Amino acid sequence: MAALDRWERRLAFIAHVIPYFVLTVTTVMYTIFTDHTASERWITYGVVAFGYAWMAWWFTLHPAWHSRADLMAVFVGGLVVFYGVLGLRDDLFGAVSYAVYIYASACLRGRWIFIAVGVTAVLATFSLFGGYPPPEARPAFWLLLLIFLVVACTFTFVGHVTTEQARLRKELLEENEGLHAQLLVQAHEAGVQDERHRMAGEIHDTLAQGLAGIITQLSAATPADWERRVSVAASLARSNLAEARRSVHALRPPALDSAALHEALGEVASGWSSVSGVPVSVTLTGSVRVMHPDVEVALLRTAQEALSNVAKHASATRVGLTLSYMEDVVTLDVRDDGVGFDLAVPSSGFGLTAMRHRVGRLSGALFVESEIGAGTAISARVPA
Repeated sequence: MAALDRWERRLAFIAHVIPYFVLTVTTVMYTIFTDHTASERWITYGVVAFGYAWMAWWFTLHPAWHSRADLMAVFVGGLVVFYGVLGLRDDLFGAVSYAVYIYASACLRGRWIFIAVGVTAVLATFSLFGGYPPPEARPAFWLLLLIFLVVACTFTFVGHVTTEQARLRKELLEENEGLHAQLLVQAHEAGVQDERHRMAGEIHDTLAQGLAGIITQLSAATPADWERRVSVAASLARSNLAEARRSVHALRPPALDSAALHEALGEVASGWSSVSGVPVSVTLTGSVRVMHPDVEVALLRTAQEALSNVAKHASATRVGLTLSYMEDVVTLDVRDDGVGFDLAVPSSGFGLTAMRHRVGRLSGALFVESEIGAGTAISARVPA
């Protein structure tokens, strides 16, 4: 866009300089080749000086006036009169009509462009013949007038259409640049929001659960088992410190570093069972295959969150995890035989929301089934 603007400014500068150049050249030619008397010459020079002053005052020195239709109508009208007077004084000034064509196309709109161009073509014909010709030259006069009108109006129309198309293209480019900038801002905001969701999920899925586990172990310590409880709490603290570092750097969970997803689920279930005292069975169905790391992380975090909810709310005696590889999706089911809950009652916790967000980011879905006294089943399904 910047390069296009520079070229447009250069072309506009050239177009605005040409009228002065043409008037200067024709004046020099008039001075060299005319046989007018001195007094006639000075009158012509006075008209030329008026033309310079008129173009400079109305157009060159006041660019803000270019958008004023009334002022530009006065400017072009005066220029047509100026050309008429000058062209009738000597046919050498016929080339000055070019300036009128340029200014009419740049300053006027609609039919007024063609009116100004048509009048100028008529004046150019009169200038060429030195006025209205005698009868024997009138057929050539009218034929030339017709040619001038057709050519001038045709080229003016083509130039007007080209200018309008260029203006529309520039507006479209500017609009596209604005939309592109807006999309960049939206993408940045979405990225920031997504990162906030990720950090919130990581904090909830790892640090919050780990701190809750530490508090549970220390609160349940008795003189008889305090050493074991403190040891478990210290292990949880070390594990959560590592998880915090990994979360900050957006690294994969340690369980997935050297193990497949089903093995990592077994490791997570075993660790959770040893802390909570609730037995967990892990079942694998379908053919194991490599999946995108984001899918594996989402399913592992969903399992961790679901187990955390069981420990906090379910009072379950057993839990089952099932990982199923299907043709185009993979599902994770977590079932417990706990107290269940009423799905119609809004939850104040962040767990289900975090799980839905994780799965939803991958175009997946989370389904929850629960009944008071009959346990809870959570199913996460994502494209494989």
